[in-house]
Amino acid sequence: MKKAILLILFSILLLSCKTGPTSVNKESKRETKHIVNNLIETATDNIGIRYKAAGTTNAGFDCSGLVFSTFEKENIKLPRSSYEQSKIGKIIKFDDAKKGDLIFFKTNKSKQINHVGLITEINHEEIKFVHSSTSKGVIISSTKEPYYKNSFTQINRIVE
Repeated sequence: MKKAILLILFSILLLSCKTGPTSVNKESKRETKHIVNNLIETATDNIGIRYKAAGTTNAGFDCSGLVFSTFEKENIKLPRSSYEQSKIGKIIKFDDAKKGDLIFFKTNKSKQINHVGLITEINHEEIKFVHSSTSKGVIISSTKEPYYKNSFTQINRIVE
């Protein structure tokens, strides 16, 4: 008898606290958008900071260091190298890319991924991304630039 009453009370409690799927989806989408906006703001706040090999601070960043430290500010732990970062998340088609996704390249005829950026904007067949280049430091570049168009490899979604 006690078990039956407890079971009924527990069922009532669960039903009374149930949230509809619409509110959960809206809330998670809102949270995702907030995280993505924070990632982009954090990364772009570093525009103009010089390139520094193995750098992860405003004293200088390498490409994966910029991504690593940007995600770390949102308590998202990523590997330190661009190659290892390329193994995290879900690979996305170029046409399905969104702000906040990571974009990877094989530059200088490398056989493996060696460069990463954070997507900041998408316009008709063009993706803009913030990254740290060896020559100019933290900048925004485009996949329309021949260097990046020719070395593009993949896009990964970390934040769903």
